[in-house]
Amino acid sequence: MSLNVALQMDPIEKVDIHGDSTFAMGLEAQKRGHKLYHYLVDDMSFLNGAVKAHARPLTLRRELGHHYTVEDSEHINLGDDIDVILMRQDPPFHMGYITATHILEHIHPKTLVVNNPASVRNAPEKIFLTRFPDLMPPTLITSNSTDVRAFRKEYGDIIVKPLYGNGGAGVFRITKGDQNLASLIEMFQDFYPEPFIVQKYLADVRKGDKRIILVDGKPVGAINRIPEAGEIRSNMHVGGEARKTELTPREHEICEAIGPVLKEQGQIFVGIDVIGDYLTEINVTSPTGIQEIKRFDGTDIAVLIWDAIEAKL
Repeated sequence: MSLNVALQMDPIEKVDIHGDSTFAMGLEAQKRGHKLYHYLVDDMSFLNGAVKAHARPLTLRRELGHHYTVEDSEHINLGDDIDVILMRQDPPFHMGYITATHILEHIHPKTLVVNNPASVRNAPEKIFLTRFPDLMPPTLITSNSTDVRAFRKEYGDIIVKPLYGNGGAGVFRITKGDQNLASLIEMFQDFYPEPFIVQKYLADVRKGDKRIILVDGKPVGAINRIPEAGEIRSNMHVGGEARKTELTPREHEICEAIGPVLKEQGQIFVGIDVIGDYLTEINVTSPTGIQEIKRFDGTDIAVLIWDAIEAKL
């Protein structure tokens, strides 16, 4: 089976070849004999019922400083000329992202979009989490300052973060005696048109924020991310340290609860975050972590993802 595969992602020139999950998925596609194309979301258009993109034929290689070759851009019909689209541009989840999912719906599943664009649109990370109230920590989604103060009074130590943020950006910890809460609420109200999210601070984050990868609803690997001293965020690009780990019985329970929902929705590649006993995020837009997992335990999740994609075709 030889497929035409389009990578809808951020600039290929800037990827970290040792950490980027899309890069690993592209290499695996090449290994299977598939032809790659690359385009930015801004290169995509809807024209008289057709979905088109100015895409460049792409070759990848794991060579630092020489990791890609692109040919001249072609104006291709994504519905007719492409078999699989990996929708992998990074969040934040905003109206541009939502518009892209609407456009891609016109060609999915004839052209298989991974993940299902309608399901991605309906499952922004921190909102999708609310479908599983028994698994998540105490959580408030609001723009109302009175409600935030009441939540802090009840739980004392809290986390405040953007509802549609990513990568740990804009995450604040407010302790019981902190006097900055009012100013922080004002800042969120001024800078974000949507509500923000407030959660009980989980002290177990010092032991790690575990990223678990699910493929077609089944857990296939995990890494534990330990925040730096003096830091509440465990994201690796802000200094979090990746460590080898295994799933606990509670984490298996979480995966068993959410896995069937992910599979039903066409969410082939998903990364969830777990702190202690709580599910804190469900990442469906552009999850990461597969290269780190391979380095620690040898599990090649890119292979498993492509096995799942090809099975659906």
